[in-house]
Amino acid sequence: MDALEALLTRRSIRKYRDEEVTENDVDLLLQAAMAAPSAMNEQPWHFVVIRDRSVIEAIHEKHPSAEMLLQAKVVIAVCGDVTKENHPGYWVVDCSIATTHILLAAHARKLGAVWLGIYPREERMELVRDALKLPKNIQPLSLVAIGHPAEIKEPPEREQPDRIHRDSW
Repeated sequence: MDALEALLTRRSIRKYRDEEVTENDVDLLLQAAMAAPSAMNEQPWHFVVIRDRSVIEAIHEKHPSAEMLLQAKVVIAVCGDVTKENHPGYWVVDCSIATTHILLAAHARKLGAVWLGIYPREERMELVRDALKLPKNIQPLSLVAIGHPAEIKEPPEREQPDRIHRDSW
């Protein structure tokens, strides 16, 4: 699958088959994440690969939109190191791009994945900080649930010509 096809056909997948995700696939997803651009090339990201069912269940119990975690074979927490940013707030942008790279790489590998929002909701951030024992300088941005898809979704029709402006509004 080429990059444009991945961009146009990726969907959020929330149902997974009972089939393991290989370490090789996880390594490729992380490699893709770390290939993301970042402000001033600071690369403030850290990734926590979660396979421990007790950790996944603890997060699921307190996150209001985390039902898919129970079927996911691996969850990647994308976090930002606030000491690695020269311009406050850019860790969020940089880690968002890294999260998107994980989603696109998962789709390219024929895996299903979905982004679960953590930042900026403090109660969710605290939940993930505690569950993953994150140091104070590490802020959780997102969780990505990953597995072999048990659902097929057609590409959405999202073109909105009225939202495109050329040269000025």
